[in-house]
Amino acid sequence: MKTEKTILAGVVIIEPDVFSDDRGFFIETFQEERYQEIFGTDIHFVQDNFSSSKKGVLRGLHYQAPPFGQAKLVQVLKGKVLDVALDIRFGSPTFGQFVMVELSGENHKQFFIPEGFAHGFIALEDDTLFQYKCTNVYSKVHERGIVWNDPALKIKWGIESPIVSGKDREHSLLKDIPEEYIF
Repeated sequence: MKTEKTILAGVVIIEPDVFSDDRGFFIETFQEERYQEIFGTDIHFVQDNFSSSKKGVLRGLHYQAPPFGQAKLVQVLKGKVLDVALDIRFGSPTFGQFVMVELSGENHKQFFIPEGFAHGFIALEDDTLFQYKCTNVYSKVHERGIVWNDPALKIKWGIESPIVSGKDREHSLLKDIPEEYIF
């Protein structure tokens, strides 16, 4: 397994070992002890989520406020996305910076996003299947977001006119979010 640290402390790109032969392939997608070594912390996932998106669907940038903050381990089972982690920790030297990675059913990469980061992705292919593990349960009351096209972020999503939910269009600008995560 290969790991790549990013410019955002705690955000990690993981390339699991893929064992292929003429029958197909096998991948170990999570093993708690090994992944805790990668993350450098004790992580316990309590909820798995799964979504299907057609090309051009943009979901995000989402996060949950404490005490329902979520770390996420995300991966694409089929299709392709551009996946974004955005630092929203006030006082962090990388506050407002993001990392973008391409995840696909072919490259099998995973992306670990700790608490204190907003997360979003855009599907680059039809029938994209996206899976993520979360360290906390969903809480509607603690659900937050940053608008996907905040001009201060300058995120290049790669699709001219993405398909965005009404809720995601109404999220706050980064400059307007409450100081719920402090570095």
